[in-house]
Amino acid sequence: MYKLSLDSSSVAEFLLEKNWLFPQEAVKSTEVPGAGNMNFTIRVITNQRSFILKQSRPYVEKYPQVPAPADRVLREGEFYKLTAHIPALAARTPKLLGIDEEQSILQLEDLGVGSDFTGMYAGKKNLTIEEVTELVDFAVSLHDSFQDLPSEKRITNREMRKLNHEHIFHYPFVEENGMNLDKVLPGLEKSAAVYRQDAMLKQRVEGLGELYLADGPCLLHGDYFPGSWLQTPQGIRIIDPEFCFFGSREFELGVMLGHLQLSAQPKEIQDYALAYYLQKSGVDQVLVKKFAAVEVLRRLIGLAQLPLSLNIQERISLMQKASLTLTS
Repeated sequence: MYKLSLDSSSVAEFLLEKNWLFPQEAVKSTEVPGAGNMNFTIRVITNQRSFILKQSRPYVEKYPQVPAPADRVLREGEFYKLTAHIPALAARTPKLLGIDEEQSILQLEDLGVGSDFTGMYAGKKNLTIEEVTELVDFAVSLHDSFQDLPSEKRITNREMRKLNHEHIFHYPFVEENGMNLDKVLPGLEKSAAVYRQDAMLKQRVEGLGELYLADGPCLLHGDYFPGSWLQTPQGIRIIDPEFCFFGSREFELGVMLGHLQLSAQPKEIQDYALAYYLQKSGVDQVLVKKFAAVEVLRRLIGLAQLPLSLNIQERISLMQKASLTLTS
């Protein structure tokens, strides 16, 4: 299997073999376009243009000790093939230029030099009403556009869902799971123990996990959080849908709202996101808030930590609110 790297001569050979270069096009350089978690991603700069190559391997790129489906970028390719037919979605996602199923490599449009929204976690950015509107509009259009798609054409992505299920609904709530949260922030391990020992909370989380694993009517991005939102010179773009599947819209909106809480966005912004979604399409508000609560807890006490600026008391407060939402 060809292993994608930053070696420009090796990349050029691969591209020529795939016929993914224009006539008289030559690779000038390669670079890492941004900090990725799941896959190995590079920007290729030629004498005519630039584009992105992305390869998935049998492990999570950021956490090589965590196994992951090796063909996951192929599900991302399926997502782009579907959304290419909806102008409102195609305008906010990269174009799929090529796909190598054997090597699990995508060639994607380069959206240009941009930055994701993870600065929200450090208190460096508050979303505007206009930005929240754009993000919710994309989600609603995605969720509403494919409900009539025949079941055989729907993306199930079961292996990636199993991986995500483990790290959202199970691992964070296991006692003695091998994590030492005090390395993240002193006092966090003791605070997390309360929730890992709460039988009712864990039962509620398990039930939500079963809903997550169930097939549903809506195409979901699957990982709709600030790391997948890209600010470019052309506006907001949405990337990295390798967790996509047809499921419950409440999960997707819950994840988004959970990250608005984790990044301490103003309450009016949080309230607006849910209210605006409700204006555009129906959703079970109670279920949304429960999925948001799980996302808050798993990000605070699970493996997938975020660059949060929250102190221990602020984290404890968020965990208490999330627990109350789940058990009330």
